[in-house]
Amino acid sequence: MRKVIVCMMVYLITALSFTTLATDEPEGMNSEARIDNYISSVYRQIDFGKYDRLSYEVFNKAYRGYINLLNAGELNTGKEVLSVCDFSLPSSENRLWVIDLKEKKVLFNTYVAHGQGSGDDFATSFSNRENSHQSSLGFYVTTSTYEGEHGTSLHLEGMDKGYNDAAYDRGIVVHGADYVCGKFVCDNNRLGRSWGCPAVPTKLSLPIINTIKDSTCLFIYYPEVSYMNKGYWLNKKVTSLPETDVYAGILPQPVSKKPRTRVIQYITNGKVDSVVTIPATH
Repeated sequence: MRKVIVCMMVYLITALSFTTLATDEPEGMNSEARIDNYISSVYRQIDFGKYDRLSYEVFNKAYRGYINLLNAGELNTGKEVLSVCDFSLPSSENRLWVIDLKEKKVLFNTYVAHGQGSGDDFATSFSNRENSHQSSLGFYVTTSTYEGEHGTSLHLEGMDKGYNDAAYDRGIVVHGADYVCGKFVCDNNRLGRSWGCPAVPTKLSLPIINTIKDSTCLFIYYPEVSYMNKGYWLNKKVTSLPETDVYAGILPQPVSKKPRTRVIQYITNGKVDSVVTIPATH
């Protein structure tokens, strides 16, 4: 009889131990939720100050591409700047944001022109073709400056194949233009338009260019279905998040595991006499 009781106890302990191990897995967020939580945390810490607030939806997309380009070694790690052109907004609004991710503040929020082939007040058509005079969607990496027709201008390297990778050859650059100003908007109910370049106000062109040059990220956004579904850097899975001191306190905290326990039942004459719960040793 004693052997039967001992065998039953061993069986119960083993079964309960396996049950406990199976249910003690961390109940934390999945990887996609952790990424969303991280991006949301960064966004909430940005000081927009006197400027208009960039929508979270657009920031989320811009920052995902930024992280992917950063992880791919395409960006200057010593210059944590993200620029976003939200072309879902009319040209009469301040739709360019230049954000210092290190200091978590907006440096510039101003007008930016789209290509004359893309639309009037609103940009609605986009192209990667030479002589289309249209803007191109997607992620860009800024390169070097040069002196041209519009003064100091900034070369852009389009990073999205099929959407903006012809930008350098097309001469799509950041430059200043007199038709990008409040007076032009008042007189025409829209900004002037470029030949596809994200042109900025003349008085701000040099400060903006000096801020974003040398391998920083520029994102030109519009909810165009094809790009939203197929843009490489936008849809690439984020494999790791920035883990520098800059983001201390932002990273989602590791999910603490419940302490594993083991339940022992003492059986007398085939009946449970007492139950003891103790910490598991491994």
